[in-house]
Amino acid sequence: MAHKLNYNDKTQKHSFFSVQEKAWHGLGQIVKDYPTSSEAIKHAGLDYEVEKRKLFTFDGENQNGDPDSAIIIPEIEVPNFFATVRTDTDEVLGVVGKDYQIVQNRDAFNFFDAIVGGDGIQYETAGALGKGDFPAHWDPKLRIPRGQVVAAASIVSPKY
Repeated sequence: MAHKLNYNDKTQKHSFFSVQEKAWHGLGQIVKDYPTSSEAIKHAGLDYEVEKRKLFTFDGENQNGDPDSAIIIPEIEVPNFFATVRTDTDEVLGVVGKDYQIVQNRDAFNFFDAIVGGDGIQYETAGALGKGDFPAHWDPKLRIPRGQVVAAASIVSPKY
């Protein structure tokens, strides 16, 4: 089975971390201590924003233009549809409708912090698959105060 972990060309790192030991794929960062949510986001390479950007397409002239002899510009706005884009890499993650609301990675982590009052969760692993477009697949493993381990992806499943 392939790991499918996101690889960030800018940072030259896979978007994954684990505490004290390597995961089965042997990739990502290994940290000594259980991080806070803000540290976990950074270790896992999830410290980027996603934004909705307008979509455009070519008119007939630009669609059939010769890119070697002309400047080709998409001039027609696609109404009611937007691209979701990582602001750190400008990579398009998907296409969404006008009513779609983005949940930033930090907000998803804050959700778990709020469950236990902000200081009881210990993040054991987190990461992103593909282009980072499935934050639910960061698949963090959490240690909550009673020592139980919970897979966060089973609780929240946003997609860009």
